[in-house]
Amino acid sequence: MPDIRRVVVTGLDTIEVRSEAPAALGPGMVRVRTVTIGVCGSDTHAVHGTHPLIPFPYFPGHEVTGVVTELGAGVSTVGLGERVTVEPTLPCWNCKQCRQGQENLCENLEFFGCGYEQGGMADEFVVRADRLHHIPDALDDLQAALIEPLSTPVHAGRICGPLRDKAIAILGCGTIGLLMLAVARYEGARAVVMTDPLAAKRAMAMARGADATVDSTDPEVVRLVRDALGESADVVFDCVAIGPTIAAAVAMATKGGTVAIVGVPAKDVVIPVITVQDKQIRIQGCATYVPQDYARAIEMLCAGAVTADLITAEFPLAQSGEAFAASAGGEEVKVLIRP
Repeated sequence: MPDIRRVVVTGLDTIEVRSEAPAALGPGMVRVRTVTIGVCGSDTHAVHGTHPLIPFPYFPGHEVTGVVTELGAGVSTVGLGERVTVEPTLPCWNCKQCRQGQENLCENLEFFGCGYEQGGMADEFVVRADRLHHIPDALDDLQAALIEPLSTPVHAGRICGPLRDKAIAILGCGTIGLLMLAVARYEGARAVVMTDPLAAKRAMAMARGADATVDSTDPEVVRLVRDALGESADVVFDCVAIGPTIAAAVAMATKGGTVAIVGVPAKDVVIPVITVQDKQIRIQGCATYVPQDYARAIEMLCAGAVTADLITAEFPLAQSGEAFAASAGGEEVKVLIRP
């Protein structure tokens, strides 16, 4: 087989596009021709050395869609020519968490595109057949590219829910924050207020259905969010996860409320545990997704609850470095790479 191109992050701020032989196709595996790859915040954090769980070198590309081109022995769950998206968690299926249906918390978890031996930022890739989801014909390639990133806030909303008739605060108006807004609206939240330091991103949040937005750098951000909600927040989704946002989230939450950590922290932060204990606030970690979250994300996209105009820039595979820079620059919402 001819060589393929594959992106490798070899070190700090160093992105290479290599030519190499295609991966071997073993039993239970599927070869997929890549159609789209999203550049995630985890990717940009990792290339800058600020992701706590992804060492160098690594093979990026976990927000990936494609078309099945070859089936390994024993594969019957997908067919040749089928459009698919990858659920990049690679569980062992044997540990306690996997047996309980919480494979996203697998005790031996590997993650396709994040520290695993392969990622989808390539002309093609090989992955386990049990990690593929069918893309319905109702979704075009751009809509399908949002399935994986939408599944993360779907999961967060589900484990912190139900959200119907709740007062919600969302910290961060980036891609995940805007998708979290879509989930809160789809699940029937009564009011949603968002924060961000950038006026342009706050404007995007307003255009997509936020009831109000607040400048996160304002010293009165907690009071302003509460005033806009008309009460304390039942659930605060922190899509930034740095020290100031964690402290603000705890202060915004109602007694007995929930602070959900959706963003990936670059490092540990100090949590105001006196307030957490006194107000009986739940701190809820939100780790990726499970198949029912993918199904809900696909349902939302088919229903038009999330639209592809979130994708604001596209690059060819040869310009992956430029795609990472655009994603990290703050002006784009979602950046795609198309081989």
